[in-house]
Amino acid sequence: MFETLLMIDNRDVQAPGGATFERHNPMDGTVATRAAAGTVTDANAAVEAARAAWPAWAALGPTARRALLLKAGDALAARRDDFVATMAQETGSAGAWAGFNVQLAAGMLREAAALTTQVAGEVIPSDQPGCVALAVRRPAGVVVGIAPWNAPVILGVRAIATPLACGNTVVLKASETCPATHRLIGEVMREAGLPPGVVNVLTHAPKDAAAIVAALIAHPAVRRINFTGSTRVGRLVAKLAAEHLKPVLLELGGKAPLIVLDDADLDAAVAAAAFGAYMNSGQVCMSTERIIVEERIGDAFMAKFNGKVSTLVAGNPSLGQAPLGSIIDPKAAARIRELIDDAVARGARLHQAAPADGTLLSAAVLDRVTPSMKIYAEESFGPVTTVVRAASEAEAIRLANDTEYGLSSAVFSRDIARALRVAEQLETGMCHINGATVHDEAQMPFGGMKASGYGRFGGRAGIAEFTDLRWITIATQEAHYPI
Repeated sequence: MFETLLMIDNRDVQAPGGATFERHNPMDGTVATRAAAGTVTDANAAVEAARAAWPAWAALGPTARRALLLKAGDALAARRDDFVATMAQETGSAGAWAGFNVQLAAGMLREAAALTTQVAGEVIPSDQPGCVALAVRRPAGVVVGIAPWNAPVILGVRAIATPLACGNTVVLKASETCPATHRLIGEVMREAGLPPGVVNVLTHAPKDAAAIVAALIAHPAVRRINFTGSTRVGRLVAKLAAEHLKPVLLELGGKAPLIVLDDADLDAAVAAAAFGAYMNSGQVCMSTERIIVEERIGDAFMAKFNGKVSTLVAGNPSLGQAPLGSIIDPKAAARIRELIDDAVARGARLHQAAPADGTLLSAAVLDRVTPSMKIYAEESFGPVTTVVRAASEAEAIRLANDTEYGLSSAVFSRDIARALRVAEQLETGMCHINGATVHDEAQMPFGGMKASGYGRFGGRAGIAEFTDLRWITIATQEAHYPI
């Protein structure tokens, strides 16, 4: 069992009265973590620590910030085994997924280090004689990052890395589902030598989530909020932020389509679809929830895909012998089974690698899914994908766009010009030609459209999210005014 405290001003802090809450292992119900149950008072204290630390951190030269972020990347990579063990206990993640989390998150810190000298501006020609006009980017202030449990190291680090590179200080609101994993990120930053107050980590009991988030957003020192999670909660965060006129970056749910055109390499499409649908048991915002296949090749694709699905059996992640781990909790597993049962009852054809065993759900695919089935529109967030047959390329595009979501997508075709033509018509923030819908790189502009949110994490696009653009003029000669 893991024991965690709050991290405020680089100090380990108990919640008032030593209050704690427990996170249970999703597979066996044992206590995985006992964490400090922070309060609104703690949330305000974390923001105040970040506010006090901000002037010095913002004034620190980019080379010095870069060096600390590079150290943090190395420190995080060195704690790989700790992260793997913690994720297995708190979220039931397979070792491969946890290891990938550490690898990508370390890369995100190193990419953030590279951004410190790219917080640049420009000189803009002015119509006023003798006026030098500058557009400059300055750090915004205190940034609140709200991260989820499904890719806890990647998304926890992403919530703070670019803000830090830009000269902001941060409060990471840990998920109540993986408090020890998110707290470990704070420890890594402290070990790397980031000054007190620059990174603060707040854990809290589930029942206090709404009050904690409201307090963080309302605090006058908080200048930016970023949230990764469900569209339902994202809407609530956006409304709260709007009340205080504070910018918020939202990366929300998805229903990613993978289009297989009739000239596609079927083996490549099957490999990408299986990875995209079942990595981390489908608990990824970019997961391939819909495979849209042109009817002419539908049966051939399904014969190959069913063969791949049969190999993807779930097992206890602590044993390291199965490609899939556990679903996050029994309630989520029951909801996924209900979606499958509803589709089958309405005529879908089910192929599943193995029967469900509690929160161990093996890979499943539902063929010939129609709009009458709940899973056609609802995000399953589990190891089940759907296949929809399309009569033509045009219908494939229409089906792909027939969703409220717009995060990731993919198109498979041997004709790259054709695939690009299709990709340009898809209403998603990201599209991968002859690649999986699950694709993330630290330097890329990551984000969605429609109900999948707005704003972009990653690379130089992230700089724009976490800085204020200011116009500054310098008069180099005497000005003449009309009055």
